[in-house]
Amino acid sequence: MNKDYALFHLREAQETIGKLISEIGSDPEYEYGNYVVDMSHIYHHVNSAWNGRDATPREADVCSDEDFQRWRQFPTDLEIL
Repeated sequence: MNKDYALFHLREAQETIGKLISEIGSDPEYEYGNYVVDMSHIYHHVNSAWNGRDATPREADVCSDEDFQRWRQFPTDLEIL
């Protein structure tokens, strides 16, 4: 498992979740369109942490367009209970 890659994306997701909670709680003008963008950003990082977990350090550093697109997709190999 590429812990560095997973941790990077999990920390990014955590930071984005914190900002989202703060914005929704404090900004009465926060709108649905912003929510879609923010949630997409969170899912990108959570999905990348899971799907890219076995990437070599080189694959994670170089990250081809194909890998980027594949890793950001909702996991197909994770059973959600």
